[in-house]
Amino acid sequence: MKACGVIVEYNPFHNGHLYHVQKAKELSNANCMIAIMSGSFLQRGEPAIIDKFHRTKAALASGIDLVIELPYAYAVQSSAFFASGAVRSLHHLGVSSICFGSESGNIDQFVQGIVFLRQHEALFDQKIRQFLKEGYSFPKASSMAYEAIGLNDINLIQPNNILGFSYVKSIMEDNLPMKAMTIKRVQNDYHDEAISNKIASATSIRKEVMAYGISDKIMNALPKASLHQFEQYKRKATLWHHWEQYFPFLLYKVMTMNAAELAKIHGVDEGLEHRLKKTATNALSFHDWIEKIKTKRYTQVRIQRAFVHLLTNTTKKAMKQFLHAKEIPYIRLLGMNEIGQAYLNERKKVLEIPLITNLNRNTSELLQIDERATNAYYSILPAKQRVMLRRQEFQLPIII
Repeated sequence: MKACGVIVEYNPFHNGHLYHVQKAKELSNANCMIAIMSGSFLQRGEPAIIDKFHRTKAALASGIDLVIELPYAYAVQSSAFFASGAVRSLHHLGVSSICFGSESGNIDQFVQGIVFLRQHEALFDQKIRQFLKEGYSFPKASSMAYEAIGLNDINLIQPNNILGFSYVKSIMEDNLPMKAMTIKRVQNDYHDEAISNKIASATSIRKEVMAYGISDKIMNALPKASLHQFEQYKRKATLWHHWEQYFPFLLYKVMTMNAAELAKIHGVDEGLEHRLKKTATNALSFHDWIEKIKTKRYTQVRIQRAFVHLLTNTTKKAMKQFLHAKEIPYIRLLGMNEIGQAYLNERKKVLEIPLITNLNRNTSELLQIDERATNAYYSILPAKQRVMLRRQEFQLPIII
């Protein structure tokens, strides 16, 4: 069987994702579509609006055949680490191609851009250091460095282009036997905050649902299976997740930890611990706190990631061994349909790393971090709902 991999968050699964899955299957001519998906917390440092199990069910009912979880250590990271963890996981599953959405829509631009970057790597590194010294954030410094060396054919300010560039770079650097393909994003922009088409951004969908619940716009923007899971989760959990719900927990942690303790948390770098302490006493809400902390160097995404690591008590020491490891330690299976099951049965014979189906009898430190993330994620729920939904971690994978 031939498999195509997609790297996703499905926060939530919407019509744009459905279009992506259908086009990826068509372009790759794959028998099996495999999604590697972030778990409880996402790449930009946010809690997923519904949990990974309900997002898995939506994906399996909408064209995906196999869903695996991107471990927390790679999921809540900058694009380079996020891409590396996802691409290497898909490689172990034997995909012959990966297909990602981008603002560019031209795979040659990504490949040629990486070749160009290799040829000018010393100058690029020099420019990054220069812009960081001038107080710019790493994403801004990177963007300015790309421009300074003349890498202008692809816009590396746009979020999907940035991630796609990292995917292709990871494949090329590790010389992996998979083809990269891209599909142009249609009808909306990543940061669009209003729903204006049937294909809408996840940002606009989350904003709409938090303000108005399941409106006509939401019903128009989500496939039926995804809408069903969206409603089911709210019914079970009593809420949809967003950052303001975690604000009291974060405030408690920052106000009861000293600066040295905060500095041990992954993502709390370059004096951020002092800024967290200084602003905590006057913070009125999560949004207000972010606005008080933000500077040219400390971007909102960077602060949010640090907050996730603080919430999950993830230290620099714990993360270091995984971020610089050459291999992914396991594959965590979340769910599959009959096609995915057939592919996995075929692939298991040659799988070089363990296949994990739940958290029972687990001793992996990486999975322990994932379990802490799950516990933190569900911590805002009433006791009955928290126990019921957390139990999913210890059950067999979803089979549709």
